Amino acid sequence: MQCPRSSRWVWGFGAHPRWVLPCPLGPQGQDVTLCAVTQRIPVNPSWWDELLCACDVPHCSQPTCTGTVCFVSKRKEEGTVTQHRGCFSQNILENCRTPVTEQYGMKCCSSSMCNAELEIFLQGDGGTSPSEEPGDLGKAPSLPNLLLMIFVPLLTLLVLAALTALFCWKVAQHRHKKSDLGDTDLMLKASMLGDSTLEDLLNDDCTTGSGSGLPFLVQRTVARQITLVECVGKGRYGEVWRGVWHGESVAVKIFSSRDEQSWFRETEIYNTVLLRHDNILGFIASDMTSRNSSTQLWLITHYHENGSLYDYLQRTTLDVETCLGLASSIICGLVHLHVEIFGTQGKPAIAHRDLKSRNILVKSNRQCCIADLGLAVMHSQGSDYLDIGNNPRVGTKRYMAPEVLSEQIRTDCFESYKKTDIWAYGLVLWEITRRTVVNGERLPAGCRAPGDPEVQEPPPGVQGAGGVLREAPGGLNPADTDIWRP
Repeated sequence: MQCPRSSRWVWGFGAHPRWVLPCPLGPQGQDVTLCAVTQRIPVNPSWWDELLCACDVPHCSQPTCTGTVCFVSKRKEEGTVTQHRGCFSQNILENCRTPVTEQYGMKCCSSSMCNAELEIFLQGDGGTSPSEEPGDLGKAPSLPNLLLMIFVPLLTLLVLAALTALFCWKVAQHRHKKSDLGDTDLMLKASMLGDSTLEDLLNDDCTTGSGSGLPFLVQRTVARQITLVECVGKGRYGEVWRGVWHGESVAVKIFSSRDEQSWFRETEIYNTVLLRHDNILGFIASDMTSRNSSTQLWLITHYHENGSLYDYLQRTTLDVETCLGLASSIICGLVHLHVEIFGTQGKPAIAHRDLKSRNILVKSNRQCCIADLGLAVMHSQGSDYLDIGNNPRVGTKRYMAPEVLSEQIRTDCFESYKKTDIWAYGLVLWEITRRTVVNGERLPAGCRAPGDPEVQEPPPGVQGAGGVLREAPGGLNPADTDIWRP
């Protein structure tokens, strides 16, 4: 049954006096019989400033009461704890602001039926701090507030962490650009021992055409990271030491002060673009350092424990396969030096000028690599410029071509220097073959070259280094021996 639109609101009666019922008006405005109630409509409590509260105190005849404030109280007497809920409209501040003690406490709240689930803890029982506001006691945080309490601090921490990481990255980038030492860290990745480790790392690091060694600025810091272990050789230029760098063995060639031009020239040659080759000694860095109150000139290269070809031949007998392997690897390195590579970052042609068995090293795989480029000359066809350098040192006379000994070489022609390298290579081949066993026989003793290649003067009565091949008794030479014929 629908109630007429012309109606007024009157109080309903019963256990909940706050419900109202819509009733129609009579013709003269008098009340008539109440209409059928289809819905109870709750009235806003703020209209009357009274709350509906849970009540269990003795003077409450019903489980609820109305008042301005709802409360819950707890009292402890002689070990017995009693708790009551109710409401009151007077002396609010005196009751609600009462501090919680070990014997008595009261909490107040200001919403309808808010004390139904409200709990209070006396001092010593634990629970909520008594200093909280009366209106806030007993209220559990809502889900949005709980999420805010969790995620806002977490988000703040993440933002701070990101800003800190960005700042550290910027500082690292600045230091990297300022010192340019990042390339040195690459060497820390070496995890294998042997000749190939440093070579592989340097190959990875030198793909930009910057020469055969580490970048120039990095080279100036390497000497401080190397520990010298033992001296493995001496010569006119100075000494060669075995050193340790980041756990790897390296060769350190220490030049004497009077041979500074050789050190400078060799450093210049090794930094030539595209010089790296399996049969050219691997260059790492050059540096000037102070040791024992004196300045030392260092050239750091790969270390090969077999030493020079001269030393290797003194203690090793070769078979034909090893002989051919040594000889072919030497000529491969020499060809790479002699050939000019054209391009935006090409390589000039280089002549060694001091090729000999002491300047050739034997690797662990029985391949050779050419070392000691202090006397090398460079030539570029594009500019037709021959760079001889400014080194007063001369080569070893035993390996000099006849035109060099007779001072008839064309010093302005690069091809002349290449031919002297080929002459010296022929004498190195002779040293290799004299230690080779063919069909169970070795080269006759009379056909063997003299012992030390550092002899500076030709043998008495012999003209030029070619006399090495002609000084054997009876004029014996390779053509006179049957073992070299097919």
